[in-house]
Amino acid sequence: MKKIALFFILPLLLISCVSGEPKPIQLNSDACDFCKMTISNGQYGAELITQKGRYYKFDDVACMIHFAKSNTTVPYKAFFVSDYLMANSLIPAEKSFFLKGGSINSPMHGNAIAFTSEKEAKEYQSKYKAELLTWKELYSSY
Repeated sequence: MKKIALFFILPLLLISCVSGEPKPIQLNSDACDFCKMTISNGQYGAELITQKGRYYKFDDVACMIHFAKSNTTVPYKAFFVSDYLMANSLIPAEKSFFLKGGSINSPMHGNAIAFTSEKEAKEYQSKYKAELLTWKELYSSY
């Protein structure tokens, strides 16, 4: 009977460990998994989760993209980026709107910032003289 219980409970425990939700970045404590710098600015942070549930944290969205492109053997489950207007608040990259270039100056010179809405991104677009991009466009630009 105990073996049957383990047969059903163990898979449920394993599934619950891989929630797919981001873990908060601990500013001035967590290090970037690509460039190894300490993550100190919550407006530029990023995070990815693998299919197996491993979390990787980054100080710049460019670091995350370079890391993902350099490691083609590990399948990724989700990409998250910091909302520029809500520092250290991680949002799904696929649903985000990005500004890149212009006068944006991010930690590792990826020079991209993320917003929850297209309206917010457009409000900052002229201020930074930056290009408005989707996640797919941003990912392919590095």
